[in-house]
Amino acid sequence: MPLKFGGETVSYVTCARVRVTVRDAMGREADGWGETPLSVTWVWPSSLGYEARHEAMKEFCRRLAVAWGKFPPSGHPIEVGHDFQQHELPKLHNEFNAARPNQEPMPWLGALVCCSLFDIALHDAYGNLHGVPIYETYRAPWMSRTLADFLTPAAGAGVSFAGKFPADFLAPTRPNRLRAWHLVGGVDPLDTSELKGTEPNDGYPVLLRDWIQRDGLKCLKIKLRGNDAAWDYARTVKIGEIAVAGGVEWLTADFNCTVHDPAYVNEILDRLRDEQPRVYGMLLYVEQPFPYELEKHRIDTHSVSARKPLFLDESAHDWRHVALGRELGWTGVALKTCKTQTGALLSLCWAKAHGMAIMVQDLTNPMLAQVPHVLLAAHAGTIMGVETNAMQFYPEASRLEATVHPGLYQRRGGEVDLRTLGGTGFGYRFQDLPVRPDMIAA
Repeated sequence: MPLKFGGETVSYVTCARVRVTVRDAMGREADGWGETPLSVTWVWPSSLGYEARHEAMKEFCRRLAVAWGKFPPSGHPIEVGHDFQQHELPKLHNEFNAARPNQEPMPWLGALVCCSLFDIALHDAYGNLHGVPIYETYRAPWMSRTLADFLTPAAGAGVSFAGKFPADFLAPTRPNRLRAWHLVGGVDPLDTSELKGTEPNDGYPVLLRDWIQRDGLKCLKIKLRGNDAAWDYARTVKIGEIAVAGGVEWLTADFNCTVHDPAYVNEILDRLRDEQPRVYGMLLYVEQPFPYELEKHRIDTHSVSARKPLFLDESAHDWRHVALGRELGWTGVALKTCKTQTGALLSLCWAKAHGMAIMVQDLTNPMLAQVPHVLLAAHAGTIMGVETNAMQFYPEASRLEATVHPGLYQRRGGEVDLRTLGGTGFGYRFQDLPVRPDMIAA
């Protein structure tokens, strides 16, 4: 099924995969792998054609490959990744847009997504070099800098990062199973009355009821329009009724940055509270209704978060944006590895230190991209499991990886299973994976 995102419908995507080699002071070397889908419509909403944006992001990845190969600093991946993002990436982003003077500039979020696969691979390589899972290294003595070198607490919050490391804010024990959130897209048919006859006949469910039954789903994320209140309300109610009948326990509402007035969201929530109390009670949180440029759109959101927890997603570029969001009334952060593993961990630490809730949201991560994604959720201590929807929109893309990690690429009993992940780095077990015929390891 195609995925409707905002005003666009996605029917294909490019996944960028990279191998990074690291070397220590003694000359030992190790490889690491990173992968991210180049989600054009998510990072770069625009009337500009998909292909123009798509090609620009691919070209920026090529430039990043050269830049990372020449980047001189050494240290822990969080230290090196932070330095690259603070100093090298802005320069590359500005140069890239300057070299395209008559074309629409690529947003900063696009630069982060392109950078993320290199940052992820760096973390994987470091763990492989030292023969340990990467999450064991997010503390001393592996790191020579503390969180105080990266983060600044909010004034008056009574928070200090002195002597603290990311491990201080992670779950002490990694769970092996996570609740899986299913994405109900804006063009996904809910029942037979919405079928158009053009749906794929590929052995996978099409109707929401069939997905719920087959995968034992307990959590549904609802994509809404944000510019049609009647449609958004009716859609939420209909999905809520199907959810209740199918034994689903939790819902979220995602307005995709299309709302400009908190009253729009408040009126929908209040109507649900008054007319559909069961559905309202199932809403665990509301995700990113407002434009993600927080500095440009300083919308006071306290009235929304007084009704339901309100989570930053696209806006959570780094911990500074999280800090601004907290001032404006946001109460939670939806992390994504596609904005770099380094950035996600630092945002997580800042948010948790200031009492904000954590979720890990999907970018429809297939293949290798799924592994760091679910591991972040497992270690983060999220409000409820992890969103994972690649098995809805391109399930066959992960067929080879599923031969080694079957539980990561299917949802059974409403959960994904992480038990096959083990070993060094991110635990891809890359040596056990079948070689992709279209993969260039260079």
